[in-house]
Amino acid sequence: MAISLTPAAANHVKSFLEQRGSGVALRLGVRTSGCSGMAYVLEFADVIEDTDVVFENLGVKVVIDPKSLVYLDGTELDYGKEGLNEGFKFNNPNVKDACGCGESFNV
Repeated sequence: MAISLTPAAANHVKSFLEQRGSGVALRLGVRTSGCSGMAYVLEFADVIEDTDVVFENLGVKVVIDPKSLVYLDGTELDYGKEGLNEGFKFNNPNVKDACGCGESFNV
């Protein structure tokens, strides 16, 4: 099981954690939402829980709860700009379908 970050994503997370002044990791998860069933959740973690699964890639710790890991295993997190939009992109090999707006997915 693995979660990875592109250099662009790792640099963005490091920069944001520095600006924020606190936090030990990026928390990645999923929640029930949208027309396709699930949506990604990104937060900054100030504490790593005993039950969290921890991955470290390019100097960034990513923590995931065990229930979310089933849906996120193998995901690569990228960060980029397209026109006026910028943000994280999830390259998740488990996704079978996504809604038209791109906000939710199912596996």
